[in-house]
Amino acid sequence: MGQIHENNQEIVKILARILPKEKNLETLIPGVTVFRIDKSFVRVPLTYHPRIILMAQGKKRVFIGEDTYTYDPSQYLVLSVPIPLECDAVAEVGKPILGFGIDVDPAEVAEILLLTEETKYSGENLPKGIYGASVTEEISDASLRLIQTLNSKADSLVLGKSIVREIIYRVLKGENGEALQALAHRNRKFFQISQILSRIHKEYDQNLDIGELAISCGMSVSTFHVSFKAVTNSSPLQYIKTVRLQKARSLMITEGTNAITAAERVGYESPSQFSREYKRYFGLSPAKDQTQQLLSVET
Repeated sequence: MGQIHENNQEIVKILARILPKEKNLETLIPGVTVFRIDKSFVRVPLTYHPRIILMAQGKKRVFIGEDTYTYDPSQYLVLSVPIPLECDAVAEVGKPILGFGIDVDPAEVAEILLLTEETKYSGENLPKGIYGASVTEEISDASLRLIQTLNSKADSLVLGKSIVREIIYRVLKGENGEALQALAHRNRKFFQISQILSRIHKEYDQNLDIGELAISCGMSVSTFHVSFKAVTNSSPLQYIKTVRLQKARSLMITEGTNAITAAERVGYESPSQFSREYKRYFGLSPAKDQTQQLLSVET
């Protein structure tokens, strides 16, 4: 653990210099984003997309159903499918949360697996689409080398992608790696559900019929429900509703869209139903939430 701590200290120095204030920053390395969060925050609804998230400083937790996943300098988080969840964060005074994320590409996962001689995923069980695992010295070492490339444009462009590939390989071979390996098994239920999740995020504003979604991936409605919940810890209907509500909130806060227009744009036919479900999910009416969020940005 000593080496991992030393590596984290170096990563913190580099990220603190690159990110002098709170920000999410896309780097020159495709699929790699670095982030800084200055203050702790209480549980808020978010949607995480397929990625590996590693922390150099601070702690975050995600809540999905009755499950809680903590990620910090000793634990990383892996999401192999997009999942709406709740998240909170703990930052010490004078020590911002610093870390980075690597997008997960199923094609790259499959390519890496083809080059390895063993795979932990048998295809018999349906793993969850999210898990946490312990940071190993190999992952820590690769993480430091990846962040060091950000000191140089040439290093980022020439070396970054190969180090990303190394980290994905280490994660695939590591603790609970079968959940990520399942992405590469296109004939398995996990991959079919992941494809449906991607479709929901693209077509959330359309009429998504559960029966049609089940048929499109070759499952009965009951099998589809069971498989969907096993991967996302949510029913298909609740997942769709959550995605729509989060998209609507984003429109209201980032674009200033009013509640009625936002409801229509994400697929709601009834503004009153939208208001009820919004308040139930976020704890505030759309109008109050929008006002509160805009005031917090101004101050």
